[in-house]
Amino acid sequence: MVPIEIERLNEKLSDHFGRDINTNQPMFRIVWADDEVEKVLAHDTEFGVQLLFPEMREQMKYSYIKHMYVLEQLVVVPESQIDDFLGKKLSYEPVWTYCDGDKNPVKPIWDATKFIIDTLHAAMGKKSLRKYVDDEKNTTKEGRDQRIKELQLELFGNETPTGDALRYKEGIVVPSNYKEH
Repeated sequence: MVPIEIERLNEKLSDHFGRDINTNQPMFRIVWADDEVEKVLAHDTEFGVQLLFPEMREQMKYSYIKHMYVLEQLVVVPESQIDDFLGKKLSYEPVWTYCDGDKNPVKPIWDATKFIIDTLHAAMGKKSLRKYVDDEKNTTKEGRDQRIKELQLELFGNETPTGDALRYKEGIVVPSNYKEH
């Protein structure tokens, strides 16, 4: 069962970025990687032995991604690969995996998801990222300094010797002002 937050995000993705006019499938969707299965035309056995005749096989779509949400985009399957997709002309392909820098899963949020898709569109030349440019009040030196402080606090939080020791599991940190009796 899809969590209600993901259902809402998928509805918002559909409303904002649209649906395919022929199939009515959403152009983007968020899925749980562990739940995604696909049918493929296999030319080899699971042990790497080449088959005389290809066979249809059901397999995990994201065997290399575990316990994470994935943002997918509906794309046209190239003519040269339609046979491998069992005649399907459209396929959902991964755009983004929701994880942090240490590959720990994170929950998808709308602002980040929209930014990822807008960046994708900008890279493809479909749209511009102009709307993400800071306005004038944030381009002064004082405004930039304040924004940097806020970002550092948000990104790094409480970076103290104690916090670092707990993060890197180094054990107990003795404060510098501690004196033995």
